[in-house]
Amino acid sequence: MSPRPAMKWAARLSLERSLADALEEAGSRLEADLGGQSPDLVFAFLSKEHRDTFGGVPDMLRERFGDAVVIGCSGGGVVASGREIEDRAALSLTAAVLPDVALVPFHLEQDHIDELGEDISAWHDHLELVPEQQPIFLLLADPFTSDAAALGHYLDRAFPHSVKLGGLSSGGSQPGELTLFLEDGHFSEGVVGVAMYGDIEVEPVVAQGCRPVGERLTITRSERNLIYELDGEPAVEVLERVLRGMPDADRQRFRRGPMIGLVVDPSRSSARSGDYLVRNFIGLDRSRGLIGVGALVDEGQPLRFHVRDAETSSEDLKAQLGHVRDRLPEPPAGALLFSCLGRGEGLYGVPDHDVGELRRQFEGLPVGGFFCNGEIGPVHGRTFLHGYTSAIGLFRSRPWS
Repeated sequence: MSPRPAMKWAARLSLERSLADALEEAGSRLEADLGGQSPDLVFAFLSKEHRDTFGGVPDMLRERFGDAVVIGCSGGGVVASGREIEDRAALSLTAAVLPDVALVPFHLEQDHIDELGEDISAWHDHLELVPEQQPIFLLLADPFTSDAAALGHYLDRAFPHSVKLGGLSSGGSQPGELTLFLEDGHFSEGVVGVAMYGDIEVEPVVAQGCRPVGERLTITRSERNLIYELDGEPAVEVLERVLRGMPDADRQRFRRGPMIGLVVDPSRSSARSGDYLVRNFIGLDRSRGLIGVGALVDEGQPLRFHVRDAETSSEDLKAQLGHVRDRLPEPPAGALLFSCLGRGEGLYGVPDHDVGELRRQFEGLPVGGFFCNGEIGPVHGRTFLHGYTSAIGLFRSRPWS
């Protein structure tokens, strides 16, 4: 009896300026990495420098990879081969051999997303999926023509135990400059995605690049995104007290990039950094004693103020990956990295930081991805659209297989 085929991932990069040459270089190396096996799924991420040839990408990928499900988008930078390439021509290809895994590709325009809305059964019927299959959703969205936050909410309602990961395409400043790829088509609007179910599971890591400071507080009076009171006191007074209690270095970090971390599950008596939904601190009004946050908040919701810089971002990623590494029964077979345009060399001062940390903690791990206009990933079981974040999916076969 021949051995059962195993899941296998590979990720390769090409810096050739000709897309045809780049596809030949990266594709040939992928094929070698996969040992001649035909991939079932291929992700293609292209830098904006290839914009003139975006229209021909689906045909080129189909010719190269045959019957594989092909999905991808444009990016302000791409990730593969242990490198993060920004501001130059680059192609990232990630391929996976996925025995006993079903793949369901889909394209949704915003009108269709709004039409399906809160109707759980309509989502099941449209995608021809049911929650019992525990599908994993990988989503690539156009930032100008789609509401990825709403899509995440609807999919959470329809598939509450499924992981949703992805990012917003990037590499342009106005509608029509970005592109999404799926199968034989390329699109300038909406969302493309693929649902995966069967002998596969994913461990999500959402590293928001921040660290909590000060004590845990509770919102006791609020309106939409405005916080009037914390622990029964004017929010501005509480903030000033927290600032006075911070070490000088953290006080300076907060003033440079103030953030607020909202506890997603208030029933938890304590929270690690990965349990917070981190949002921008958007200002204060001393006359009314309130502070503003870049999210809707609820009375009774706990929060902590957060700081962010290169050091805290690096520490957060390292800690979260280490936590996952220590509890996984076996190493992942491959990974996808959806990283914010605000990270990369501009934040850390050195190239390849996040992909490098991934490969340090999971030696030799194939990692592909791109730099996004926004990142999609879960915090304590709920899907959110993030900024300044690296949303990572670590893929492996199910333990029972």
